[in-house]
Amino acid sequence: MANKNPKEGTLIDVQPLKDKKDINNLIEALGMTKEFGLRNQLLFKLGISTGLRCGDLVALTVEQVKHKTNFKIREGKTKKERTVYLNNVMAEISEYIDTLPQGTVYLFPSRKGEGHISTTQAYRIITSAGDMIDRNDIGTHTMRKTFGYTYYQATKDVATLMEIFNHSSQKTTLRYIGITEESIENSIKSISFF
Repeated sequence: MANKNPKEGTLIDVQPLKDKKDINNLIEALGMTKEFGLRNQLLFKLGISTGLRCGDLVALTVEQVKHKTNFKIREGKTKKERTVYLNNVMAEISEYIDTLPQGTVYLFPSRKGEGHISTTQAYRIITSAGDMIDRNDIGTHTMRKTFGYTYYQATKDVATLMEIFNHSSQKTTLRYIGITEESIENSIKSISFF
């Protein structure tokens, strides 16, 4: 899946981040903005920990996630209900919520008043951090793809990942997370069968 660059109208071949060093470099770059660093980092950490689409991430409310290990969400694109697990980011969520003004509704509130940040704003945040680490293949889908790639590498369970992503085929899921025929061939070559 490609992200459309809102400034130029061009498509970017968005890729997952495939190793922890790249992930941590991007998280560090996201934290560079003094006023919004914690917000930007949590947006990305939630994205790579849950596999939620950007539109669903930016619309999260404080009530949905505060002191929760999981919650149910009806995904915006598919309209399907899904359970989202937060165990890996509960501490970060709690720390971030403590910095929000009392009564804040959205987890990622817009500074322009009511509502939450837009997917376009999230895109600018993520791509700007990507530019800081000299990566031009970073976009909002990087979060979801990184979740999928990391999950697949840890479990090799493409069937469950396909279900999480609501994809219609395993081939679609593997292509989406950057598992190509070449990487499948290389993984098979590296195994000694006898």
